[in-house]
Parts: sequence; C-alpha cells; structure tokens
Amino acid sequence: MGKGAFFFVLASLALVFYFQPSAHAKDSLALIRSRGVMRWGADAGTGGAPYVFADPNNPKKLIGFETELAELISKELGVKSRHVQNDWDTLIPALERGDFDMIINGLEITPQREKRLLFSIPYYVYTLQLMVRNEEKEIKSPSQEDLKGHRVATLANSVAQFYLQKIPGVTVVLYTGIVEEYEDLKNRRVDAVFLDLPIAAYYGKPMKGIKYAGKPVGEGYYGIAFRKGNEVLKAEIDRALHKIMTSGAWKEICERWGAWNRAQEALMRKAAQNNVPVDRPVEGSNLRAQVYASIPLLIKAAGMTIVISVSAMALAVVLGFVLAMMRVFGNSAVSSLATAYVEVMRGTPLLLQLYLIYFGLPHLGLTLNAFTAAVLGLGLNYAANEAENYRAGFLSIPKGQLEAALSLGMTHGLAVRRILFPQALRISLPPMTNDFIALFKDTSLVSTITVVELTKQYSILSNSAGTYIYLGVITALLYLIMSYPLSLLSRSLEKRLAPGHSIK
Repeated sequence: MGKGAFFFVLASLALVFYFQPSAHAKDSLALIRSRGVMRWGADAGTGGAPYVFADPNNPKKLIGFETELAELISKELGVKSRHVQNDWDTLIPALERGDFDMIINGLEITPQREKRLLFSIPYYVYTLQLMVRNEEKEIKSPSQEDLKGHRVATLANSVAQFYLQKIPGVTVVLYTGIVEEYEDLKNRRVDAVFLDLPIAAYYGKPMKGIKYAGKPVGEGYYGIAFRKGNEVLKAEIDRALHKIMTSGAWKEICERWGAWNRAQEALMRKAAQNNVPVDRPVEGSNLRAQVYASIPLLIKAAGMTIVISVSAMALAVVLGFVLAMMRVFGNSAVSSLATAYVEVMRGTPLLLQLYLIYFGLPHLGLTLNAFTAAVLGLGLNYAANEAENYRAGFLSIPKGQLEAALSLGMTHGLAVRRILFPQALRISLPPMTNDFIALFKDTSLVSTITVVELTKQYSILSNSAGTYIYLGVITALLYLIMSYPLSLLSRSLEKRLAPGHSIK
C-alpha cells in the first residue's frame, strides 16, 4: 500500500466526520396493507426460546410467545404474518436498512435505542436474572461487591450487557447466542451468567449444577421497534397491542409459555386504564464525541487481534513445516497421515473447527479458555496452508541438488537445511505473507467463541451507537496499519533471500 492509498483512507475518514447521510423513512403501514404481509424481524437461530424458535417436533414451524403475538397483530391489521430471520446483534441495522417492517424479539426499550428507533407501547415487563454454579458462595447478587473480579457472561448488545458494563471491576464476556453462556458456566469458563429472566427460566433453571443468585433486577419493558418516520404504523400497532392486552389474549399466551407474573398483571392494568408507559423525549447525541470515545476501545481490540494473529501464525509456520517435511521426506504412512491432516483442515470450515475446539472438547474432558482455543483453532487451520506452501517450495527444487549435496558428503539433514530450505523459503515467502494478512482478517471469526477482537469491537460499538460508516473507516484504517508492515517485511526478506545471499 502506497502513500496514495493512505491519503485516500485519511480523506475518507475526514469526510465521514463532517457529512452525515440523511435518511427519510416512508411510513410502512400502507405498504404492508398493499402487499398483504407484515414482515417482522427476529432471531430464531441462536436459541430464541421462549420468544421465537423452531418447533422441535416440526422444525419448519416457528413457535414462542412473540411468534403468537405477531400472529395476533397481523390479524388485527388484516394481513398475513411473515418472520424474517436476522442475527440478534444486527436486528436494528437490518430494520433501518428496510429488511423488514418491525422488530418483535424481546427488544428492550432504552433511551439509547430511542435515539434511533420508534417503539410501540410496552407489551412485556422484563427483569434480569443472575445465575451461578451450585457450589458458588461468593456471588449472591448482581452487585459490585459480589461481581467485582469475576467473569460474567451475557448476550451482546443487550440491556444486561449495558448493566454489567456500569459495574467497575467486572469482566463482561459477550456471546451471540443465549445457550452457550450457561454451558460455559457449567464448564467453569465464566463465573456467572446475567440475562433476561425469561431466558434464564427457560434455559438456565432446568440445567443441573447451576442456580439463581439473588432476586431479579433492572426492570424494564419490551417494545416493538420501527424505523423513524413510521408514526402511522406505530399508532396502528399500538392500537392492536392495546386491544390484545386488554382482551386477555396476551395473558393466555404468556401463561401458556410460563412467562406471566405480577409485573405483567400490573402492565395489563395500566393498559386497561390507558396508562401504559410511552416513548419519552430523548436528547440528541454528539456523534463526534461518540466516535472519539470509541477509538481507544478499537485500538485495544486491535492489540488483541495482533496477539492472536502472531501467536496463531507462529504455530501455523512451525506445524506447517513439520507437515511439509512429513509429506515430502517421510515414508508412505507418515506422508499419508500428513496429507490426511491437510485435506481435512482445508476441506472443513474454520468456524466449524473453532466450535469443535471451544464447545466440543469440554464434552471430552478438555476445557480451553477462549484465547487458547482461538490461537489453536487458527494455528491448526493455517498450518495446512503453510504445509502446502513449503511443499510447493521443496518440490520446485531439482532433485539433482539434493543428490549433489549428498555426494559431497553432506548428511540428509544438513543438505535440507543449507541447500533446500533456503530456496524453498524464498519460493514460499510470498504466499506465506498473503496467508498472514488473511489470518488478520480471519481473526474476526473468533468472536463466536467470546474473544473481542477488532471486528467484534467494531460491531459492538457501531450497533450500539449506529456509527457504522465512521467507525468502519477507522477500523479499516487500523487493519491497513497492521497489515502494511507485513508487506514491508516480506519485501525485505525477499531481498535478503535473493540469489547471492544465504541463511546462516
């Protein structure tokens, strides 16, 4: 990358600070009625019970108390209900992009979200519940005194995350689903799990070995979210919700799913009195201040990306060299074993390998922390690529060179080290550098096993504040800054390994 590329990136960064795109949302109610379908977004793919999830007896069918709520609302509008699958942590940007008409997925009404979205009247009162292992004696409640110095798991971009981040001394471990937290609690990777009570009741409570810690805290409301400018649609959904809540239909649904309690009774009484909480005015946010405050967090995450990448590449280079030696110079059995490893690791997805290492090995009695699993997964995967790079380098050298070295009295090992290896390295260096740069980008996959690297930190910050372009440019610049020295190092090594130079 030259000066022109750097200038382009810096110019882009400067522009996005001073120019904000304006979005003019068109009210969706008329469009919904014209197409005869109400599209609602929710994440049913990462353990969405009891909200929205696939029926175990009929995976093609969605069930859950919010699935039934969406059906009732669509009937009130006189249209059909259509679920649109979307990952939880990108529901808001997908709504803003127009992928669906509304979000119905246990989305908490918060002042921060009200800056970006319109919310319906509340339809459910949620609380947050802490869970620990049965033998835990220190953690008795979600207080600073109990949680300080502990690792607490929760769902990314949830109110539970924001609650924990306000407690000094707590290490917040973020997940993209709502099942893995409880598994990791049992496997001692985290000390506690903090999630909405309906989730804790459905997934955590039935599990053996874990228990509730203290009473639920942080009462708040779920609401249906719309794009800004959809006031007419919001008003119609509010009318439908009010009718559903006061008719008793909503109570029947919640009772069927074990989600009814005294807090819901109080909310229903308020609905009957037309006294439900409504959207409150929210002050505008300072975009530039949000971006500046995010930069230190992105830089810290970039440091984690560097540590993981360098560690994983070191493992890949060493193991790749061993595999290449096994394939080129080993007997048929050794060569076949190395070939099988390379084919399996290159023929299966890296994400699957990470899942097997992090979530699968504990079932075999081996529990690794997230950082170790990330380095091991990336290193083992990229070792297959490095093995092929080295093998291509060795096979490109005429066999006569090895024979000549042996005829001069060199041992086989000395001939490989002084004659073959320098030439193979010179040939392998360009693809190795490309692999290292690719590894930097593939570190984004380790966020699925709770490691917060650069891309994951960008996702957390941008989803929270809606600063996708601004933080995206900064994140891209950080990746370029990290990868550019690799290109310089590669050219330096190529010159050193050019004919006339040798490795001692």
